[in-house]
Parts: sequence; C-alpha cells; structure tokens
Amino acid sequence: MTVLQVEGIKKSYNGTPVLKDISFSLEKGQVAAIIGSSGSGKTTLLRCLNFLETPDAGMISVNGKPIFTAGQALTEAQLLQNRLHFGLVFQNFNLFPQYTALENILLAPKLLKKGSEKNLKEQALMLLDQVGLKNKADFYPYQLSGGQQQRVAIARALALSPEVLCFDEPTSALDPELTGEVLRVIRELKSHDRTMVIVTHEIEFAKNVADVIIYMAEGVIEEMGAPECVIDHPQSERTRTFLRGVYDTY
Repeated sequence: MTVLQVEGIKKSYNGTPVLKDISFSLEKGQVAAIIGSSGSGKTTLLRCLNFLETPDAGMISVNGKPIFTAGQALTEAQLLQNRLHFGLVFQNFNLFPQYTALENILLAPKLLKKGSEKNLKEQALMLLDQVGLKNKADFYPYQLSGGQQQRVAIARALALSPEVLCFDEPTSALDPELTGEVLRVIRELKSHDRTMVIVTHEIEFAKNVADVIIYMAEGVIEEMGAPECVIDHPQSERTRTFLRGVYDTY
C-alpha cells in the first residue's frame, strides 16, 4: 500500500527556485534516505512534507488521500490535521528545556486529548523504553547527552503515531561517538515497519537502512533507486562526483 505520494512539488523563495518538480512515493514500511550537497533542497522538501512550508505547486497524498493540492487554501485546523500525518525529528533536538523527557513526549498527546492521562503516560514510558531511555524519564534535557536528547526527540515524534516519520540530519549536531546510538534507534524503527524519510549525510547508514536513495542536486531529484544502484552503481555523473567527494573525506 502506498503511504506517501509526492507529485510535482515546487517551491521558490523570492523568485529563486529551490524545489523543481519533485515526485516520489513510498510504500508502508519503506525508508527513503535523501542525500545531496548543502543547498540542494533536501531540508526544504522535508519542511514542505511537514507543512512548515507551503509548496507553490504539486500534491501530497497520504494513504491514497490527497491532503495538499497547490492553490487550495487550508485553514489552521486543516494544517494541524495534515501535520499529524508526519512526525519530524529536528537536527538540533528542539526539546523544551523546562520539561522532563517524559513531559516532552506527553505534551502534544495531552494537548490534543489523545487519551486518558494514565494511558498516555504508559504509552510515553513505552516509547522511552523503545529508545532505551526509560530510566531517564524524569531527567531534564540539560541532564542528557546530545544522543539521549535526540532519542527523546524521536520518542516525542512517535507519540502521535504518524504515518510517516521524518528526520532532518538527525546526527549532524552530535559528536561522532554519540551518532551510533541514534542510528541504532532508527534501524530498530525500520524493523517495526515504520515508513520514514531521512535527510542524512551518513552515506553508509543510508546505504544500510534505506530501501530508496534519493540524490538531490539543485532542487531536482538527480537520481533515485535502490541503494545498490544509486550508491554502488550511480548512473549520473553528478551523483558520481558527489559520492567521490563524500568518500574522499573519510
């Protein structure tokens, strides 16, 4: 079953095109890793999917139902409803410093009245356990390492049971020794049949976890396909040049 369908998404800022006719689809449980140089449009695409930006053209469908068509005016209530289809994990965690790990996860479900306080707390503790942090429920963000904060952010994104979980460079703000613990959690999510879109610079991780690699360059999808095709046997010279540059830095 197709969970996410993106058709002809375009986005410009002050007349400068950033996304130029982006189209792709994901089946349930598939993981797409979006790679590319800085400025290629990766994060803008993610922000459009999460309705933090409004595309100038195109359509977004979830589970076969169009939730966005360019030119259609959406109310605040409709925007909120659309955002609930997606969970977003930011590169800089964005936890609320005045709340504990558990309270950060509970905030949105309680606000949206998704269940009784007892049930919501049980679910939040289960999510903390899933990311390996059940013993840190009462810790504040300043008491947690960067990797632990990012794992709390992942649990928070899962709290509303989104159809698609999105990551914007989830390890870019972490020291190398903390990167592995976050990537392990994302791998574990894949084994639970989560549909995910991951913007990442971790090429080997993308190769190992993704079903689909999307290489973006200058606002277009330059190449898309299975990891063994795009990363091991790229067809585009632009893709080959990008990957050579990545591997030369290691």
